[in-house]
This record gives sequence, C-alpha cells and structure tokens, in this order.
Amino acid sequence: MKRYLFIVIIMSATLFVWASDDNVAEGSKTSTLTEANRKIVSRFVDLFYRQKQVRAAFEAYVAEDYIQHNPDIADGREAAVLVLEPMFSKPTFMAEVKRIIVDGDIAVVHLYARSTPEERGGSVMDMFRLKNGKIVEHWDVLQAIPEKSANPHPMF
Repeated sequence: MKRYLFIVIIMSATLFVWASDDNVAEGSKTSTLTEANRKIVSRFVDLFYRQKQVRAAFEAYVAEDYIQHNPDIADGREAAVLVLEPMFSKPTFMAEVKRIIVDGDIAVVHLYARSTPEERGGSVMDMFRLKNGKIVEHWDVLQAIPEKSANPHPMF
C-alpha cells in the first residue's frame, strides 16, 4: 500500500511539473509574440500616422488580403490605401498617439486625430489582428470630441 501511494505521489508530482512547464512555455510564446507584434505595430503607426506615408506603411506591414471591418472601406490592402491616403497624408492632418496596447496577435492604437488644427477632432481606437508578422484585420471606433461634456473626465 505504501509503495502504491508513493507511486501515485511521484506520478502526480511529475504530471504537475509537466503541466506547469507547458504553461510557462505557452506564456513565453505569448510574450514573444506580443513583443514581436508590438514592434510591427509601432513601426506601422510611426510610418502611417506620424510620417504620413500611408502607402509605405501598408505595403510594409499589412497583408494584401487585409480584412476591413469599417463599413466604408472595402477589404484588401489597396482598397484601404486608396481611401486613407488622401485623408491621412494631408499636411494639416494631425494624429497624436496616446497609447499602443498589444496582447499576442491583437493590438489597439488609441489616438487623438484632427483634419485641421482648428477642429476639435476625435478619439480614435484602431484594433488590429496580426498573423505571421503582418496586420491582417482591422476594426475602428471613432468618437467626436464634443463641445460640452457631461463629466470632467478627459477623453485621453
């Protein structure tokens, strides 16, 4: 009986260590993916929003078969460039990146965007899904900055 109990304890401990190693390995994979995708998204954001090089950003970091969830833009990298380049490459367009959040294959970019310095502009959140080092899918949420707010909290 003691020998049987000893074997069960050893097997349980081995199973626990083996399962823990898998969790550590999985966590390391997610962490590595997150860091790799953070670099990709940060480079895309710099080229697209700060340098206003829309086509270069999309050609370098976005897959050709890009899936678009904005109902005003068709699927595909080229369709996005055709719609976004005229707007985002204007000299008066301004985008102030507030934060970039990346977790595994999902990234969120929160920014303050205005077409001209005189506009109040809006809060924008772009969400991307990445696969194999490329942005493959996009969602966005836009919120205009109101003239008056019901609370004292800033949007950023």
